[in-house]
Formats: sequence, C-alpha cells, structure tokens
Amino acid sequence: MTSPRTARRDGPARDREATEESLRAAAIALLRRGGVLAGLNLREVADAAGVNRGLVYQYFGSRRALLRSALFHRSRPNAEDAVDAAGLPLRRRLSRLFWTSLRNPEPVVLASLLVLDGDDRPRVLLNRGAGREDLAAEAGRGELPVPDVAAVQAAIASTIYGYTLLREHLAREIELPPEELDERMAACVEAMFARGPAGGGQGGDQ
Repeated sequence: MTSPRTARRDGPARDREATEESLRAAAIALLRRGGVLAGLNLREVADAAGVNRGLVYQYFGSRRALLRSALFHRSRPNAEDAVDAAGLPLRRRLSRLFWTSLRNPEPVVLASLLVLDGDDRPRVLLNRGAGREDLAAEAGRGELPVPDVAAVQAAIASTIYGYTLLREHLAREIELPPEELDERMAACVEAMFARGPAGGGQGGDQ
C-alpha cells in the first residue's frame, strides 16, 4: 500500500506529466486547426489544455521548447520502426519509412515547423547512422541509382517528408483519392531509389 509520504512525492510528478502531455496535445491540435504557419500562441495552448497559463511557461518556457518536447514524444514510434527496419532490403526499408510516416505524420509536421522557425536541433534522418551504413553497403553492390550515399539518404528523407506534408494537397491537385495516390507514390519511391527485383509489398509492408 502506498504511504501518504509516497503519494505526496509521486502525485505532483504524475500531475506534471499529465499536464505536459495535455499541453503537447493542445499545441498539435491548434497547429492542425490553424495550419502549420499560422503561429502558436502559448496562452491558447494553455487554455486548450485546460491548465493554468503560467504552467506552459514554467514547464517549457518557450514555443520552441514545447514543440521540441512534442516532437521528441511523437517521433518515438517512427524512430523505433526505422530501427526495426535496419538491415532489411532497401525496397522494404523504403516501404516501411514511407508508410510509417503516413500513419504518424506529426513528427514530420513538427520537425518541419521547427526548421522553418530557424531551429537547427531537429533531426530528420531517422536511424541516420545505421541507415547510412545500409545504404553504403547497397552502393557497394550497385543497388542505388547513384553511388553518392549522402545524396541518396537526403533525397529519400526529402521525398518522404515532402509527400507526407503535401499529401492531401497533391491528391486534390492531381484529382485522385489520397489512398490511391499513396499506393502509386509508394511504388514510385521504390522505383526511384532501389534497383533490382522488388522485395517488399505495398500498403504496407509493415
């Protein structure tokens, strides 16, 4: 049974954790509603989270710090999936990265917003060390479209980030259902960056 002393010690920590998560969720909800470049008012974040406005400044101190925290927490599933995909054939890795980003686009949006805001801390190359090693091995086997590993890694990230950010807008302009464009884009990404016989499935080789 928890002693009163333990409850007093753990209670504020649990309250803070819950409050921080409410603030992160409110920030993302406001960004969704107002658009990525619409700005983010920390008072609105506190109001949307239903907490005292002073707490957002006490816990995070700035808009950037709040968004960095949201990025760190929201990107964990994507980062873990990138680690799990390490060592798979390139086509299957590309498929995993592509579909994971579409399932969980918030890290892409948050990282892009921070970069546009002049923040140099976000990292957009998931599993970048192991990912580059895999690409280097594939370059040695002639499986990349060009032997420039750094350029291919940057091109893959740029393509996946760009499509994730612009997906719905592109689908409207092209006049296709987003889900159909996803399938066609996934095949295109594989064809752009991976040579040799197909080794992964569509929709989700997950």
